Amino acid sequence: MTAARAAVEILKREGVTSAFGVPGAAINPFYKALKEGGGIDHTLARHVEGASHMAEGYTRTHPGNIGVCIGTSGPAGTDMITGLYSAIGDSIPILCITGQAPTHVIHKEDFQAVDIASIAKPVTKAATTVLEAAQVPGVFQQAFHLMRSGRPGPVLIDLPIDVQLAEIDFDPETYEPLPVYKPAATRAQIEKAISFLLESERPLIVAGGGIISADAADLLVEFAELTGTPVIPTLMGWGAIPDDHELNAGMVGVQTSHRYGNANFLESDFVLGIGNRWANRHTGYKLDVYTKGRKFVHVDIEPTQIGKIFAPDYGIASDARAALELFVEVAKELKAAGKLPDRTAWVASTQERKAALQRRTHFDNVPLKPQRVYEEMNRAFGPETRYVTTIGLSQIAGAQMLHVYKPRHWINCGQAGPLGWTIPAALGVAKADPEAQVVALSGDYDFQFMIEELAVGAQHRIPYVHVLVNNSYLGLIRQAQAGLDINFQVNLEFENINSPELGVYGVDHVKVVEGLGCKAIRVTEPDQLLPAFEEAKKLAAEYRVPVVVEAILERVTNISMSRTMDISDITEWEELATEPAHAPTAIRPLS
Repeated sequence: MTAARAAVEILKREGVTSAFGVPGAAINPFYKALKEGGGIDHTLARHVEGASHMAEGYTRTHPGNIGVCIGTSGPAGTDMITGLYSAIGDSIPILCITGQAPTHVIHKEDFQAVDIASIAKPVTKAATTVLEAAQVPGVFQQAFHLMRSGRPGPVLIDLPIDVQLAEIDFDPETYEPLPVYKPAATRAQIEKAISFLLESERPLIVAGGGIISADAADLLVEFAELTGTPVIPTLMGWGAIPDDHELNAGMVGVQTSHRYGNANFLESDFVLGIGNRWANRHTGYKLDVYTKGRKFVHVDIEPTQIGKIFAPDYGIASDARAALELFVEVAKELKAAGKLPDRTAWVASTQERKAALQRRTHFDNVPLKPQRVYEEMNRAFGPETRYVTTIGLSQIAGAQMLHVYKPRHWINCGQAGPLGWTIPAALGVAKADPEAQVVALSGDYDFQFMIEELAVGAQHRIPYVHVLVNNSYLGLIRQAQAGLDINFQVNLEFENINSPELGVYGVDHVKVVEGLGCKAIRVTEPDQLLPAFEEAKKLAAEYRVPVVVEAILERVTNISMSRTMDISDITEWEELATEPAHAPTAIRPLS
């Protein structure tokens, strides 16, 4: 068979059933093999970067998924670099396959010939241009081994067109995936880690995205319940423990944090971090504030991650699930022996803060305050909702005010945060889970970056609801510029000659969305939000296309965050909740 056909057969035997991409001359032999081999559904993107984000959304929806994105030579590969950066930053395995000029002219500045492997190396676990057709099966086999082993991440395989077309001997029937390597904690290591927990009075667990990747949320909750230890999920670990669980102590950080989360953390004296990076949006830059007065144990699958940000008191290189299995085992033994301390008072204090330290969401202003949008989203979208979002004030405020109850139900680009990620990622999520309630969240600039991908949802009948909060501003950048006393090149407003009713809000998103074959609803009054969300769900189900709900916001809203990158110094710009009606959809009623 051709080397391209061998590659397709390996994809199927590695569990791939869906791919996203854009064909082109240099990758057409692979597409022929994809067609003739069958078994892999292909979604045609409108932009190759979009295909890479679709692949990431697809991977992150279910344990074991690996999204595949495909493009031709030259700019297709360079367009997917942002997707690879996003994937490696958040430890997400995706496979990027690119076409390439014939091997004998790659170095001769052939049309669309670029050394994509060298370009991609810093943002992948491996990037290879395959120069010998007989190596194709081995390179693909190794790619899946690398993506799944240790800290997960993306791989790029570059296939010159002559390599794709070459005939090779390959027996797909006897193909076997390589064993996956994941480091595992020892019993002695777990016992030492738990000794820190036993010695503490006010312990916390920081649950990172590694727990989600390892499909270990059930073990996390079991261990927390056994030991009575409150849990702080990171942004990437959100959903590892339900928001309404009595041991959920809130999120911590300088942006995507709860008031009670930061307050609970600052009261702690010991922190057990599992599968987390100590990312700067979580810790802030004032590490002395974050670490002072508390001891740390760090469990991470990547040995070099331990000590990268600050030196813990003890570190364990282990897959989160392997570590948590032992944590649960040891905790059960200690509980049976009556050696676990009573944490009732500490847990109760964390929940008292959860009920007392809340931000206001109920505003009746016109134009809308964004807080009201998230309040109504809490009413409209239940615990089964899979939220998808990337960056901006919309993501920050959403993380402060929305509720997540299950792992893989907050799918957020954490490290890279590229604008434009949300639409294609949401399509990937909806493709991976067609029956799910998928709800994307964007500001107007993120929405406009890759708006053409909505046509993919219309063409391939991929329904989801997209909440678009529009203030016609680069809101997060404007807020960051305030520290420099400027407001420069961040305003997007203009008077649209074709839609004068928009005033200065510029782009007529409803017309654009409809022009791309989808449905859209514009909301200007707070009481219109809930009916619009309900209507959007019905339209998505009826027409099987993306449905956009655009909320016209006040032009300037400052969202709570630290101006000093210090978790003890959060600026609250808006009036805080002082009575239950100010935050009617809060997890715990205000007290």
